[in-house]
Amino acid sequence: MTADSVWHQIFAYDNYGELLALVRNSLIAGAALGLIGGLAGVFVIMRDLPFAVHGISELSFAGASAALLLGVNVVAGSIIGSVVAAGAIGILGARARDRNSAIGILMPFGLGLGVLFLALYKGRAANKFGLLTGQIVAVDTPQMAWLLGTSAVVLIALAVMWRPLTFASADPDVAEARGVPVNRLSFAFMIVLGLAVALSVQVVGALLVLTLVVTPAAAAACVTASPVLLPLLSVVFAVVSIEGGILLALGSSIPISPYVTTVSFAIYAVCRLAGTYRTRRWGGGRAAPQAA
Repeated sequence: MTADSVWHQIFAYDNYGELLALVRNSLIAGAALGLIGGLAGVFVIMRDLPFAVHGISELSFAGASAALLLGVNVVAGSIIGSVVAAGAIGILGARARDRNSAIGILMPFGLGLGVLFLALYKGRAANKFGLLTGQIVAVDTPQMAWLLGTSAVVLIALAVMWRPLTFASADPDVAEARGVPVNRLSFAFMIVLGLAVALSVQVVGALLVLTLVVTPAAAAACVTASPVLLPLLSVVFAVVSIEGGILLALGSSIPISPYVTTVSFAIYAVCRLAGTYRTRRWGGGRAAPQAA
């Protein structure tokens, strides 16, 4: 295989304008996922939950695989799997050590179930592969309704709990002393996080969901600690990553996920370098965002 043929597989822009019509739903879904992924990611970073995101994605994969096998809505199956995982982690893992142990138990179980369901599925191989690495044209109209409806639920839930959850994430002991229901907030956020992960799996796949829920917020945290700018930049980075990945992948024979992860990592690398340069020049560190 020549270098030119490899390059053409990665970047192919023949009839690009005509192909754009095929991903209209994916672009709309990508904007919604970038919004909820960027917002949820702020608390994932503050509460040190990247491992939990990965654990939830494995059960989301199992739920989606079961739905694919049964011939029902894949988004609904993914959501059910994620919520079950998030609820289990929230119940079993009140402390960080217990939480990580619970996730370590759930991850192989969920992955094993998913592999079993896919092995039993006799349909198109692309459907199997898409659950792991994402598909650029995977979002049809029924799935769009599920994606947008669930995204609205996540946004409303985050809006309601944003202020107390920020307080509880920044200083849980003081928040609890002041009457904030820290444990209930933690469990509620895990459910919301489960929904966000389930939606992200639909575009980037179960293996690379961290790139939407963790990397944009981590990049934003490199350059700001502002409670206003941090979520704003996280959302912008998430939307740019997913929409840029979709547009770059359009027309190629490569799954969407490498493009999304590359754009996301490039943004993180630039922010990390900018944050390091700022720290060395002016000194000081980045404080955790505080409740407004």
